[in-house]
Amino acid sequence: MNLMNRFVSKKEKLQIHHTDSLLVDKITDRTTSWFPSVPREYVVICIGTDRSTGDALGPLAGSHLADMKLRHLHLYGTLTNPVHATNIVDYIQHIHYWHKNPYIIAVDASLGKPASVGTIMTSMGAVSPGAALNKKLPSIGDIHMTGVVNISGFMEHATLQNTRLALVVQMAQKIAAILETIDQKLTYTRSVPTVLTQHSFNYQQDIYWQSNQKADNHPL
Repeated sequence: MNLMNRFVSKKEKLQIHHTDSLLVDKITDRTTSWFPSVPREYVVICIGTDRSTGDALGPLAGSHLADMKLRHLHLYGTLTNPVHATNIVDYIQHIHYWHKNPYIIAVDASLGKPASVGTIMTSMGAVSPGAALNKKLPSIGDIHMTGVVNISGFMEHATLQNTRLALVVQMAQKIAAILETIDQKLTYTRSVPTVLTQHSFNYQQDIYWQSNQKADNHPL
């Protein structure tokens, strides 16, 4: 859970209400426009806990995304295995150990002005988890995607507990849809080393598959 940053350049962020019919396309296009031109391992980390209704946005989005057939995005943070204040440092270390030069998309809930409640924002740079609750946690993300689930400025703990679940679920579904669309737009184009087999001239280009298995077969 973080506070919405109101001091980011308009070119570096985009904020749209979750009911906007063009939300998925607009946020997908803006987010992918920031992606590096060279291939990277793309990691999504959905931050939050299901112990608080408002802060469950990240794990809910992660669980929805886990049900989709992702081809390129590596996912961390679901309702079953949440990423939260007590384990986020371990997850960050895990991601940087198992993913070479990862490009990280962080997902988190946020608090903001009344007029911003229900909006989803994509922005360049890292997110600061726990900022709304004055928790000192490490920032994470090359890009972050946040949903404003409630208002800030007064009794944040109680505000999170009294956030409408229906709103959080709807926003989580939209965030998952955005990330699924991003995954579909990604292609793997890096030239990998080739290996000449002993009995033929067939080239084996399975290193990318092996690297995925390396990441997938060693859970935190």
